[in-house]
Amino acid sequence: MPLRKLLFATLLLVLATAAFSLFAQRKPFSKPTSGIYGTVVDGDSGEALMGANVTATSPSGKVSGTVTDFDGRYALDLAAGSYTVEFNHVGYQIRKEKIAVAAGTAVELDVNLEAGEPLDEVVVVGYGKQRGLRLPRKAPSPAIITDSDMTRIGTPGIAAQSMKRYSEPPLDTRGEGYQRFSENAFTLPQNAPLSTFGADVDVAAYANVRRFINQGQPVPPDAVRTEEMINYFTYDYPQPTGGDPVAFSNELGVCPWNPAHQLLRIGAQAREVPTKDLPASNLVFLIDVSGSMQDADKLPLLKQSFKLLVDRLRSIDKVSIVVYAGAAGTVLEPTAGDQRDSIMLALEGLSAGGSTAGGAGILLAYQLAARSFIKGGNNRIILATDGDFNVGTTAKQSLEDLVAEKRESGVALSILGFGQGNYQDGRMQALAEMGNGNAAYIDNLLEAQKVLVAEFGGTLFTVAKDVKLQVEFNPAYVGAYRLIGYESRILNAEDFNDDKKDGGDMGSGHRVTALYEIIPAGVTSSFLPKVDELNYQSNARRSDAKAVSNGELATVRMKYKAPDAKVSKDKIEVSVPAKPTATPSSDFTWAASVAAWSMMLKESELIGEDFSYAQLLKLAEGARGR
Repeated sequence: MPLRKLLFATLLLVLATAAFSLFAQRKPFSKPTSGIYGTVVDGDSGEALMGANVTATSPSGKVSGTVTDFDGRYALDLAAGSYTVEFNHVGYQIRKEKIAVAAGTAVELDVNLEAGEPLDEVVVVGYGKQRGLRLPRKAPSPAIITDSDMTRIGTPGIAAQSMKRYSEPPLDTRGEGYQRFSENAFTLPQNAPLSTFGADVDVAAYANVRRFINQGQPVPPDAVRTEEMINYFTYDYPQPTGGDPVAFSNELGVCPWNPAHQLLRIGAQAREVPTKDLPASNLVFLIDVSGSMQDADKLPLLKQSFKLLVDRLRSIDKVSIVVYAGAAGTVLEPTAGDQRDSIMLALEGLSAGGSTAGGAGILLAYQLAARSFIKGGNNRIILATDGDFNVGTTAKQSLEDLVAEKRESGVALSILGFGQGNYQDGRMQALAEMGNGNAAYIDNLLEAQKVLVAEFGGTLFTVAKDVKLQVEFNPAYVGAYRLIGYESRILNAEDFNDDKKDGGDMGSGHRVTALYEIIPAGVTSSFLPKVDELNYQSNARRSDAKAVSNGELATVRMKYKAPDAKVSKDKIEVSVPAKPTATPSSDFTWAASVAAWSMMLKESELIGEDFSYAQLLKLAEGARGR
């Protein structure tokens, strides 16, 4: 498929999903009673700019921020006082304004942003200029995009008509690192009735894929981790009601990209703990200040992001700051969370330069976390970096061994990825998994708000650790199955009951969604594995009365440990009826659409050629939800 066509089609769905995510997190536009509001537009065309970061900094260093909506509008509540307001958008020059806010008044501040240095392919359309393909403001509806218009995707010519070529070459992403993996294949339940994996609440892949698309870059197939794409979104799963901190739900329906197959959705919902009831935090900000972090989307965005988090901290919380470049050092000793001025000033004073002694920084951060350890609290290192370690302990295995050893002390390691060009995604994913933490990619301030503010509890506070799921399939109803995604989280069947084997962690309010594609028993499919007849065992499906008549497609089991425990609780177990639902929920359909889109991005052979982007868009459009 031509790259431009693929990118254009991909943008259509990303625009829809990004819009859903944006409006799910932000209230409708309204003027603040005290603060600033206005519109941010392109200085040349006058067209509104969506997604511009707007931050207001007080003389004390306190930062408040928001992001412009689809009409380029923003509103920011501020107390009376003077502020430096910064407007920042990819592809534009940063603009700063000084304003004074009087008590009970709202100041209107409209801003024109001027384009920065020419990017590869800049399109003056819709909501601004950015590198790569951009959609017109009113994108064609799914009804316009038909298979008769083009083989796989939308109406041809739209992207080309709005394209303006510049001489600068596209961003070189060959220095970025991603873990190589192959998709899970279909498995016969007679050969392997149990499918076991560790829970994964990471969402870094979605924001990273969005970054590639927004810049008109081809998406590396290994950057597309389907489970992270699906779990980026929120789903309406029931809260736990008993003593366990996690509740299950499941749903069986028709597989949209292969109607002869079925799709099983398993949802796990962690209990949401109110912020006031969350345990005290001992946080160490481990910040990469090496030379590779100088770009605007690295250290400058990193500092803005951490300031958003600092505004959420309480007096019972502690914050330390460790930095590393050619060497590692402590910038801020443990400080109470309500001492915001001190923390903000320490962040503001950071600058980038030098090589990257990542291993030394991690070791120092663990030492500092141990000194301030809070028993029964949330002890966590938050590593913010582009992942480009090149001094000291740099070998992947050595770093993972160090983190795996230190997690036994009760200190978790979460990772925030920034930047592009040399972004080392594979390394950071591995470290987060080994460190009993989570990983996110921050491509703009809105994503920082999502990860560090809107999902504050889930990102930082674990309610169940080493969460493992195991599904037993009934061969009376299942001819073959495959787990969609979770390739790096696959466990052996015996690992489910082995407390020494690491699972995934779930934080306050976290949701985990897993999808299985199922070939029903008796259905002929080209995807069915071909297995020779066995000499000593029967290939026949189980035919005992229970397997045929119990009406259960599968049994889902889960094990977890309490945050401070070393032994798992008794397993939770639920059965899945073999009869599909007549009308799938919007949660089911949305998760299916994201999974299908991910497989298309990966050019997966498992989705087949008959499922088109037109069908995909129609599927997603009908499942946006609230």
